[in-house]
Amino acid sequence: MPASKPAEKIGKMKKLRRTLSESFRSIGKNCLYFCLNCMTKICLKDNLMSTRSLQGKDVKPLDTIPEDKKVKVQRTQSGFDPFEKPAGQPTSPKFGKADSYEKLEKLGEGSYATVYKGKSKVNGKLVALKVIRLQEEEGTPFTAIREASLLKGLKHSNIVLLHDIIHTKETLTLVFEYVHTDLCQYMDRHPGGLHPDNVKLFLYQLLRGLSYIHQRYILHRDLKPQNLLISDTGELKLADFGLARAKSVPSHTYSNEVVTLWYRPPDVLLGSTDYSTCLDMWGVGCIFIEMIQGVAAFPGMKDIQDQLERIFLVLGTPSEDIWPGVHSLPHFKPDRFTVYSAKKLRQAWNKLGYVDHAEELASRFLQCFPKNRISAQAALNHEYFSHLPPRIWELQDMSTIFTVAGVKLQTESGDSIQVCARRNSQGKDSTSGSKH
Repeated sequence: MPASKPAEKIGKMKKLRRTLSESFRSIGKNCLYFCLNCMTKICLKDNLMSTRSLQGKDVKPLDTIPEDKKVKVQRTQSGFDPFEKPAGQPTSPKFGKADSYEKLEKLGEGSYATVYKGKSKVNGKLVALKVIRLQEEEGTPFTAIREASLLKGLKHSNIVLLHDIIHTKETLTLVFEYVHTDLCQYMDRHPGGLHPDNVKLFLYQLLRGLSYIHQRYILHRDLKPQNLLISDTGELKLADFGLARAKSVPSHTYSNEVVTLWYRPPDVLLGSTDYSTCLDMWGVGCIFIEMIQGVAAFPGMKDIQDQLERIFLVLGTPSEDIWPGVHSLPHFKPDRFTVYSAKKLRQAWNKLGYVDHAEELASRFLQCFPKNRISAQAALNHEYFSHLPPRIWELQDMSTIFTVAGVKLQTESGDSIQVCARRNSQGKDSTSGSKH
């Protein structure tokens, strides 16, 4: 073999090796970039972290970064983190970090979460911290995941604002705007019924928030005064979306859920799982009457049977004629219920007769047959609200009704128009402010 042949062969092998080395280096860089992106997406999805930290930043492949800007990773002893900031370099509080918020006081505790009043170290504003305890064997509660994912996409002045999400090994913390009190506490402070003008403003805001979510095919499914927050300026905000969009309702109800029964419609009490926005509208009617009358509309004290009896006593025991399909519902047994005739609502709640169009609107909410209930959008245009300033119907989603001239809370009996903050001493489920 001529001497030139081995030399030529060795040269080709060297060239091939250089080509392969360059290819592997390129592949390695692209794989690293791909993995980092995948890990980021997985972490954002799994930990429900806010995407605001990535906004405005361009993530580029490593091979497009100039040499003088690349991070030089040194191979040193185990435990060295090349991305860790030097010890002497000061760090400022950031969103998404647990140490960015200071707990001030406990506001309430529920079955899977505790709510604290807090303060942001980022901007100094008051916040509500809903701390959800995580169980290793159970993982993150699905209700918490659902609540966070829904609220991230809802931007409306009558829906509580989710500021931040913090995930650690032990807890998931949802950081909400701080709202001073809720409708339940507000009514407790003003027994006997609220000022008629204030009822109108609270109801309008409730319908406005519901219309917004219903147009997005979202049901709240847990409307009650404890889940309606009231700010110190009178803004009402829908809160606690942990049950939103659920597809079914358990037929068996335990004693600690009896309060929620008060605002549950008869079709769901009878076992129906085929419902839509009309589910929430029944709760609106119950809350409307409670604000006007000063007492719960249907305060069942025992079980589902007792709750249904109280409803039928006022609205009449349903039949196939007035409620097509009622006999086919799982829990409807004709021999179980006393046959009552329907009454005028003012016979049960006399204060409805004192306010123009209030009784008629309440009757549109409280229809046993679900399809007969008025929608949130239609209710906003009801004659009951005809005395409000016209510009109130032209507001943008994020504009509060109190920006309209002439719209303000009236003085409740024996108190100022300011809604005072008060700690939730009853330990009810909450999710924001006093109850988020």
